[in-house]
Amino acid sequence: MDNVIGASGRRIAYFSMEIGLKNEMPTYSGGLGILAGDTIRASADLGLPLIGITLLNKKGYFMQKLDDAGRQTEHQHDWTPSDYMQLLPYEVTVKIQGREVRIRAWIYEHYSLTRKNVPVIFLDTDIEENAPEDRQITYSLYGGDSKYRLKQEIVLGIGGVRMLNSLGCSISKYHMNEGHSSLLAIELLRQNNMNALYVKDHCVFTTHTPIESGHDVFPHDLVLELIGNCVDLETLKKYGGEHELNMTLLGLNLSNYINGVAKRHREISEKMFPGYKFNAITNGIHSYTWVCPHFRKLYNKYLPGWANEPELLVRVRSIPDNEIWDAHQLAKKELLDYVNSKCGTNMDPDTLTIGFARRITEYKRPTFIFSELKRLRKVNEAGKIQLIFAGKAHPRDIQGKQFIERIFQYKEELKGEIEIAYLENYGIDLAMKIVSGVDIWLNNPKKPLEASGTSGMKAAHNGVVNFSVLDGWWLEGCVEGVTGYAIGPMPHVEKTPQEIEMMELDDLYNKLEYIMIPKYYHRKDEWISLMNNSIEMIAYYFNSHRMMHRYVTEAYL
Repeated sequence: MDNVIGASGRRIAYFSMEIGLKNEMPTYSGGLGILAGDTIRASADLGLPLIGITLLNKKGYFMQKLDDAGRQTEHQHDWTPSDYMQLLPYEVTVKIQGREVRIRAWIYEHYSLTRKNVPVIFLDTDIEENAPEDRQITYSLYGGDSKYRLKQEIVLGIGGVRMLNSLGCSISKYHMNEGHSSLLAIELLRQNNMNALYVKDHCVFTTHTPIESGHDVFPHDLVLELIGNCVDLETLKKYGGEHELNMTLLGLNLSNYINGVAKRHREISEKMFPGYKFNAITNGIHSYTWVCPHFRKLYNKYLPGWANEPELLVRVRSIPDNEIWDAHQLAKKELLDYVNSKCGTNMDPDTLTIGFARRITEYKRPTFIFSELKRLRKVNEAGKIQLIFAGKAHPRDIQGKQFIERIFQYKEELKGEIEIAYLENYGIDLAMKIVSGVDIWLNNPKKPLEASGTSGMKAAHNGVVNFSVLDGWWLEGCVEGVTGYAIGPMPHVEKTPQEIEMMELDDLYNKLEYIMIPKYYHRKDEWISLMNNSIEMIAYYFNSHRMMHRYVTEAYL
């Protein structure tokens, strides 16, 4: 099978519920999938013997439609896998509710600029011989109820290990990217005479969320109903929790190396799961993918080799300031032309443009900047601003959907004063336009709920200035007034949540009005210095090449 999956030898199997590789392949919903895609890309650049395992998601996540009032409706995102990948002649089965469920594999080969490749295996149950409900298991990413989700996790974890065996892969490490794939450890136990030491020695576990609801839990009865043939109650309780199966706990108990995705996230994770020792490998992004064409051209000219050695971006000062500014203005014009054509707005390339684009959910506080309209108007009087939003709310997140509607209401209320646009159907291509085309990247989640975040890293790679709450990666990336600006106090300040929120609001409005707007409009050289610092001090470090070097030396070897 080595001729299909590349070079022979031992491999690292990277399991992830979602992997985002192309805009046209809707096999991701947001940050987790985008990070997984960047992991695949960096591994190919570095020639790492990685193989990705994920689900096909034949009907994608969803296509977002917004009406004039900002009401979101979801539409199926059908696509044709054979346009992008090849069906392999291999099938495995897993028993779900006593039925044999057949799983086949598609292979997508990601080639790097250096022509090295990493294969990604997409698991698919949409096979004629399967019962109708089993054919649907690999239809929708994060769709359905908890029973549907558990079936997907059975296919990913147990089916994924069996598929790798069927492909003849020799695996040195199984990397679980979040708890969705933790059932692979149950399958490894079963295949290795319940030898937990052997399994732990071969497993790496990364958690990505400090939010309780982000950790999948399933009643023991449901697990036994679905896969009682693979696991007994005693094993479930021993490794996955006494009262219910906690997928994160299962991963933690059966991995020798466990980590969070930022230094602050490690602290939070150790509080959430007392008694476990977490490491911290701060996330990074794939530099070449997330640098817009105008900056790529610039970096190619002045920093040859940067694409495969992003640490060369530390030498950005060798690029003349006017060329940095011109490249940014070209990216900005492209974005604003797109926004104006899609939203019927009248955005102006000379106006300070603020971007906010991510999953729309309560803890990310999408409407935070509108908290005090009187102060926002005062900010706008100090120097014109315009706002661009994008992001999907999960189909079942009613509150998230209401946030989008509220932004549309503010857009009406501030009409004629502040131009506001909301772009629908946020995905890889749209993210690329926004992170490179705005002037300020705004991020204001509730602390400490941002595990890492990577959108601000993408912005920094394009010389965009970060303005963010001190949480996740920004706690490590922020040098106040040098690499960008902080919103609110350091994490350990002894204040009530209400006091912290007031401090954050004060910072948001005051720094915009008294520091950032004057700098942007009246001290352009200082603004360009901020742009340079973003590239020199953030992009050179917060990239997936550095991240994968850490995984290799600390987790895989």
